[in-house]
Amino acid sequence: MSESVIRVVAGIFRDAHGRVLLAQRAAGKHLAGLWEFPGGKCEAGEPPEQALRRELHEEIGVDIGAVEKLIAVPWRYPQKSIVLDVYNVVRHAGSIHGREGQALRWATLKELRDIAMPPADRPIVAALQLPPHYVITPEPGESHAEFLGELQRALAGGERCIQLRSKQLASARLRTLARAARELTGALGADLLISGHIELAHELGTGVHLPALELLRLRERPLPAEFRVAASCHDERELQHAAAIGVDFAVLGPVQRTSSHSGAQPLGWKRFAELCAQAPFPVYALGGLGAGDFGAARDAGAQGIAGISGFWPRRG
Repeated sequence: MSESVIRVVAGIFRDAHGRVLLAQRAAGKHLAGLWEFPGGKCEAGEPPEQALRRELHEEIGVDIGAVEKLIAVPWRYPQKSIVLDVYNVVRHAGSIHGREGQALRWATLKELRDIAMPPADRPIVAALQLPPHYVITPEPGESHAEFLGELQRALAGGERCIQLRSKQLASARLRTLARAARELTGALGADLLISGHIELAHELGTGVHLPALELLRLRERPLPAEFRVAASCHDERELQHAAAIGVDFAVLGPVQRTSSHSGAQPLGWKRFAELCAQAPFPVYALGGLGAGDFGAARDAGAQGIAGISGFWPRRG
C-alpha cells in the first residue's frame, strides 16, 4: 500500500432473521450501482470507530452502541488504494433508512454470493460466513469408522469448517474416507476442505486446502467460486501469492512454538498481526494455539484459530 491509502469504515447490521444490511452505491460514485456494507471514508486524523459512528448516522440515520471488529481489508483499485475497517454493530438506536436517498436491502449470507458488490467487500462476505475455528484433522489412521466417529463428535460440538489432512492414506482409501466425510459435513451445512488434493476436491465437490509448496506452484485459483480455497502461509511472499490466485482464506503460522514443528521459528503475535494486516482475506492463526487463544488472535486481526489438538475430539 502506498502513502495515499484511504481509510474506509463499514458496519454490519443483522436483522432478526440473520440477514445483513446492504446499501447501493449512488450514481456518479466510484463503482456506482453495486451493493456494499454501509459506511464511508474516515476524515483526516479521525479514528475508525468515530468515523463509523458519524458515517452511519449520516447515511442510515442510526446511532450505534457497542461494536466488534470483524476484519480489515487492504485493497488496491486502479484509481486508489484503501483499507476497509469492518465492524459488527452489536447495538444501535434509531430506525434504519436511507438518508441520502440510497436503496437499502437485507440479504442472507447465502444470497451475498450472487449480489454484485465492490471487490473489497468480497472478503467481508467470507469473514461473515467463516466460523471462529478451522479444525484440522489428525492423520486418519487405519480405522475409518473411528475417524468418522470423531468427526461426528466435532460437528456435534459445533465445528463447521474442517480440513481433511492425510499424508499416509493411499488414494483409493482417501477417496472413500473423503466421500464419507463430505456426507457428514454436508448434512450439517459444514465446509469440508481436502488438503493437497485438488482433483479429488473437484471430483467430490468439496473445498481444497493448499499446502504452501502447492500454493506457490499455482498461477490461478484451482476451484470455482462456490467451493472454498484455503492456503497455508508462513510469510509475506506466500500471503501475496495466495491473494494473487484468489484464495478465500489462509492459515498463518506458527504463531508459537509447537512440538510437531519444533524447528520452525514462531512468528509471535506482533509479527502475526503485521502480516495479517497485509492480507486481503480472512486469516486464521495457527501453531501452538487452542480455543483459549481466540481473544489474542482476534486482537491481532485474525478470523480465529486453526489447529488439531485444541479442537479435534481425543481418541480413546
